[in-house]
Amino acid sequence: MNLRNLDLNLLVALDALLQQRSVTRAAAQMGLSQPALSASLARLRRHFDDPLLTRVGNEQQLTPLAVRLREQARIALAGVERVFSAEPDFDPSSSAREVHVVSSDYAEAVLGGPLTALLAAEAPGVRLRFSANTPTVVENAERTLVGADLLLLPHGFLTDTPHADLHQDRWVCVVAEDNPDVGDELHVEQLRSMPWVVTYHGPTASTPAALQMRMLGVEPHVQVVTEHFLSVPALVSGSGRIALLQERLARRLLPGSGVRALAPPLEIGPLVEAMWWHPVYTADPEHTWARDVVRRAASSLPPVLA
Repeated sequence: MNLRNLDLNLLVALDALLQQRSVTRAAAQMGLSQPALSASLARLRRHFDDPLLTRVGNEQQLTPLAVRLREQARIALAGVERVFSAEPDFDPSSSAREVHVVSSDYAEAVLGGPLTALLAAEAPGVRLRFSANTPTVVENAERTLVGADLLLLPHGFLTDTPHADLHQDRWVCVVAEDNPDVGDELHVEQLRSMPWVVTYHGPTASTPAALQMRMLGVEPHVQVVTEHFLSVPALVSGSGRIALLQERLARRLLPGSGVRALAPPLEIGPLVEAMWWHPVYTADPEHTWARDVVRRAASSLPPVLA
């Protein structure tokens, strides 16, 4: 295929159409007329020899090829935007770029405050965008990192990817304050018998702490699964359930939540939070600056008490 014959505007149109699944909504997103975007859709259909969008009842649905292209188009467009937004002499104080960080709500809650403060002081024109970290994102980390600056993730998920450690945290067990079956200490047998609220749980997804528990012979009875650490206290409060939560986050969330924190009754290693990036960006001056800002935000966090 000769790339010189391709119009990059078609990539923008393809992304909008696959995200919106509607010519009308995609045209509004791009600021184009419907006839203009319909013409782009016709060109895309000829190129791929596929309708991409098909009407089923009152809705437009993606063809199987379009489903495959949806994420690829978004990643490709992000890469193109990064290329054409590069600056010959990068100056944070005058930059208007976007720093895109993929993270859990835990990392966003813990690092968001100091990170936004540093950006406001040093690069007031820079926009910070957080997007959700999910098991699917982690499983496709290399593709994710083509279109994002950083992935904030503890050790235990990725290997052979450039990274830098940010801070450490500890895991605590959280139970309802009014749980009559739990005293001042937890016992290993209670970890086996109590129903659990778990995060990032699936055939290939689990937190490092949950994996460590399984290695120590504790297989939790999973009752609730969530990908949001911030919702854990509400899912535990007023119930007989138990969950693991990072201590830094527990300090913020537990007061007044109806939940209390207890030390795990077995040895669970510390959580080591790190930032990960695609190797192509290692020497990029804008990316190097972004990594330094995140590192300094993490270094400002108070230590977890021993």
